[in-house]
Amino acid sequence: MIAKQRVFEILDGSSKDSASRICELVIISIVVLNVFAVLLDSVPEIHQKYKNYFASFELLSVIFFTFEYFLRVWSYGAKYDSDKGGSWKGRKEYIFSFYGLIDFVATMPYYLQFIFPGMDLRVLRVLRMLRILKLTHYNSALQDLFMAIIAEKRAFGSAVFLVTIATIVSASLMYFAEGSLQPEHFSSIPKSIYWAVITISTGYGNVEPITNIGWIIAALTGFTGVCMAAILTGIVASSFSNQSARKRAAFEGQLKLVLVDEVVDESEKRLLRMLQTKYRISDEEVEEMLSNLTNGEITKL
Repeated sequence: MIAKQRVFEILDGSSKDSASRICELVIISIVVLNVFAVLLDSVPEIHQKYKNYFASFELLSVIFFTFEYFLRVWSYGAKYDSDKGGSWKGRKEYIFSFYGLIDFVATMPYYLQFIFPGMDLRVLRVLRMLRILKLTHYNSALQDLFMAIIAEKRAFGSAVFLVTIATIVSASLMYFAEGSLQPEHFSSIPKSIYWAVITISTGYGNVEPITNIGWIIAALTGFTGVCMAAILTGIVASSFSNQSARKRAAFEGQLKLVLVDEVVDESEKRLLRMLQTKYRISDEEVEEMLSNLTNGEITKL
C-alpha cells in the first residue's frame, strides 16, 4: 500500500520530490534519445552500418517503456484506494486517459512486428516517433491546446466554416478565371481547391495566375488567409489565457476547502501538491494564494 502510493507519487511528478525529478529526467532523456535514434535509423547509410546497435537500443527502450507502463497501471490504483473498488477505478482512469494511451503507443510498435511480421519498416518508424508525445506528461501545452479548442469550439467552428467558404469561393473563381488557360492546375473546382488551400494557409499558392483577374483573386485569397490566421490566433490566445485562469481558480477553490478547518494534514498536502503539478502552478503563486487566504498567517504548505 505504502509502496504503491510512493511509486504513484514518483511517476505522477512533483518538482519538490527529488526521486520524482530524477525519474522525470530519465524518462525525458530516453524519449529524446529514441527520437534521435528513429531519425538516424531512417538514413540508409547509417542504418546499414549501425542497425544492430539501433535494434539493441530499441529492445532496451521497449523493456523500459513496458515496465514503466505497467508500473503506472499498478500504482494508479493508489489514487482511489480509500474508495470501494478504488484500485481498479484508478487503473481504468489511467489506461483510457490521454496519457495512458500515449504510454501504450510508446510500446506498441515493437510488438506489432510480431503480430504483423511483414509490416512496412517506415510505418513502424513513424509509430515509434510518436513516443515524443510522452513528453506531454511533463509539459501540458498539448493538452492545454486541446482543452482550449474544446472550450472555444463554437468560435473555432465558426472560423473553420468561414475558411471552408473562402476556400470553395476562391477555388471556383480561379477555375472560371484560369481553367481554360491552365487546365493542368485548374481543370475543375475540386482540383482548384488544392491551390486555394495552399494560398489561404501560406499566403502564396503553388501556381502563379496568368490573367489580371487571376492575380486579383490570388491576392484576395492570400489576404483572406492572413485574416483567418489572425482570427484563429486570437481565439487560441484568449482561450489559453482563460485555461490558465480556470486552473488557478480550481486550485484556489481546493485550497479554500482545505483551509476551512485551519488544519492541513499530510493527505491534504499531498492532494494540493498533486494539483499544483497537474495545473503547473508555481510555488510563488501558491504562496501568494496562501498569504491572501490567511492574511499572511500561512505562506507555505
